[in-house]
Amino acid sequence: MFEKALVGSRKYWLWLAFLGVLILIGFLAFLAQLQYGLGITGMSRDVSWGFYVAQFTFLVGVAASGVMVVLPYYLHNHKVFGPVTVFGEFLAIAAVIMCLLFIIVDIGQTHRLFNVLLHPTPHSMLFYDMIVLNGYLALNVICGWAALHGEYKGVKYPRWVVPFIYLSIPWAFSIHTVTAFLYAGLPGRHFWLTAIMAPRFLASAFCSGPALLLIALLIAQKVSRFRVDPMAIDTLSKIITYALLANIFFFGCELFTAFYSNIPGHKASLIYLFRGLEGHAEWVIFMWMAWLLMAGAALLLVIPATRKNINTLVLACIMLFIGAWIDKGIGLLTGGFTPTPFETVTPYRPTVPELLISLGIWAVGFLIMTVLFKIAVAVKEARAA
Repeated sequence: MFEKALVGSRKYWLWLAFLGVLILIGFLAFLAQLQYGLGITGMSRDVSWGFYVAQFTFLVGVAASGVMVVLPYYLHNHKVFGPVTVFGEFLAIAAVIMCLLFIIVDIGQTHRLFNVLLHPTPHSMLFYDMIVLNGYLALNVICGWAALHGEYKGVKYPRWVVPFIYLSIPWAFSIHTVTAFLYAGLPGRHFWLTAIMAPRFLASAFCSGPALLLIALLIAQKVSRFRVDPMAIDTLSKIITYALLANIFFFGCELFTAFYSNIPGHKASLIYLFRGLEGHAEWVIFMWMAWLLMAGAALLLVIPATRKNINTLVLACIMLFIGAWIDKGIGLLTGGFTPTPFETVTPYRPTVPELLISLGIWAVGFLIMTVLFKIAVAVKEARAA
């Protein structure tokens, strides 16, 4: 089936070439980081995790979101999701690979990556994160490819893949739960020390990931003869709506707990992010923008007329995805590090090389996603012909 990725329009090849240029720029920046060290980034003694870990955290959620189409189809026989399930699995593959690449660049000295295997430490949450991420990648490769190959041959997916499909469902929840526990393991960081960190992660994941999947499916529909069942779009948009409302509710719980309890440590990070602290207001405009975008998206999704309209639905998904990315891909991490346990403010801003490396990794993800979606669309077009 790989040969189907080698046939495409001029726009398809231009898009791949554009992603290739971004990957090359990111790789050159990574070589500079290898030469100079992590000093090339904006991280410091007080901010030991930066943009890389923030992107990793956000993308784990995107990867986990694939279960939002896998679970209804395989567990509840929701047939409208049948044709799009493989796209959810392929989105998960691209997202997990990006997660792993962000971990590699965050280590700095890449060869130290093998220490996780050579010197495993089962009491470390990072050890379990490695297991669940690689396991989830393998499960999605097996399940997604077997299902698509069955469709390519005109038969149902083989029976031997069924246990892997069922295993992938709880596994999807585990990857984001374990990532949330990575943050909860640092008791000096008040912003992360909350029992609802894992539920917040899952709510955010189950709205932003399906939003990206929905946009990708509509793009695939626009550039090919592949058609998504309107019922699948309607159901997916409802899932996004409920998950977004849950995400907003959980954030409201965090705000109420912090300010009603009046505990300084729990309030300080929120004040820093949304009002500024000690003259530092680097992220205030971004955080307000994030939550205004998510509130606007919630309004568009809750109203049936705007949710059922493709144009306003796409607008809502874009607003939601950008808002969730700012909140989780920037705010969550900087809020945890600021102020420090010594009640001091050490501002963190990602540097240009850091952003270029991240851009290159995102380009890798979109390249993988484009190629896999191209193969899937070509197979479905051939079966429909």
